[in-house]
Parts: sequence; C-alpha cells; structure tokens
Amino acid sequence: MANMANIKDTISKLLALSGSGNEHESRAALLKARELMAKHKLREIDLKRLDTMKVIDRLTTITCTKMTNTWATRLANVIAEHYCCRSYRRHRRNKKKVTIGLVGLEDDIDICESIFKYAFDCAAAGCKRIREEYKNCYLAKTIRQMENAYGNGFCEGVSNAFEAQDSENQEYGLVLVTPQAVVEHMSGMESAGAYGVVNYNGFRMDFAKQGYQDGLRFDPSTKLPGKPVDKLPS
Repeated sequence: MANMANIKDTISKLLALSGSGNEHESRAALLKARELMAKHKLREIDLKRLDTMKVIDRLTTITCTKMTNTWATRLANVIAEHYCCRSYRRHRRNKKKVTIGLVGLEDDIDICESIFKYAFDCAAAGCKRIREEYKNCYLAKTIRQMENAYGNGFCEGVSNAFEAQDSENQEYGLVLVTPQAVVEHMSGMESAGAYGVVNYNGFRMDFAKQGYQDGLRFDPSTKLPGKPVDKLPS
C-alpha cells in the first residue's frame, strides 16, 4: 500500500511531466492529482488516521493586488476547497499586495499548496500570452482587465471540472471534504475570496470565455498529448 510520501512524490512528478505551458495537459494533471488524493483518502479512512493529524497554517509565496492577478484569491479558494483545505489572505497595513495562505491537515496541505502553485502558473501563462499579444494595441490598464477576465474564467472552468469529476466519482464527495478542525482554525480569519473588481463588459467576455475553456478541458485518467492552444480572440 502506498504511503503519503509516495502519493506526494507521484503527484509532484505528474505536475512536472505535464508542465504549465499546455492547458490541455495541465487540466489532466489537476484532475489526476485529485483522483490520486481521493484514493489515498479512502485508504486513510480505512486506517482511521485522520483524527491524529495536526492542522497546519502556511503562507504561500503567491501575492496579488486589487488590480493585478485579482483572480489568484478565487483560484486559491477553488483549489483549497477541493483539496480538503481552506485559503485566506493576509494584508499588511499600508501595503497593496496581499499574500495567500492555506490551512489544512499536515498530510493535505503539501498537496494543496503544490496544486495551487501549479494552477496559478497555468493561469499566469494564459495571462502572459494575452499581455504579449496585445501590449502594442491597448493601454496597460485595459490589458490588466483582459488578464483578470481570463483568470476568473479559468477559475470557473477548473471549479466546474472538479464538480464534473465528483459527479462521475460519487465517493470523492465523501472523502475530499474540509475537516472540521480546519474549519474551526479558520474562525475569524479572512477567507481568500474574490479580490478586486472584474469587468466582463464587451470584448473582455471573450477572454473570460477563453479562460473558462482552458480551465475546463481535461482528461481525468490519462496524460493528454500536446495539442495546439487556441488563438486568443482578436
């Protein structure tokens, strides 16, 4: 029977193999990693180990502002809630940036953090493509709005992908829940939640739709072969 160290190692290798440059492979990695975690959780329940684990509170290295990467806090919520953890944001006085933190059981938080960082890199790669393609066409403010629309669409797509996975694997919903000890630890803390305002009006909706499709596409059981990424709307 595989132990938790082996599960973490397998997930790390899966994410490294898929890379964040290809959205199709990235979705497959996110879903496959969650499948592995669910199967491990089923074994944990059989062994009755969950009640003995320690709750860990950890700040990540990922930051955002109300103007840049506003979708990062929402992505943290989506990933954390589907990987048995919770997310929060820490805001230092007189600072524009907030830092995203995670709370989870000691066996869960390492996986959740690696998945969150990986998903963030995937969404950031999409934002970078937008920035490079349109940097000579629009003002910086407009490009940030395009990127944030894309990022929020990406979050929605990933969330729906997880929900579809749960509907096809009913047992996942029984084991991939946030433990009560983690919920209690979050009492009084500021959930990551949505941060900043997203403008979907007009052409920005095209970028939100592109982000949604990039977040939604996946194959939960196999590593997809490389496919060309759809061209961003002009």
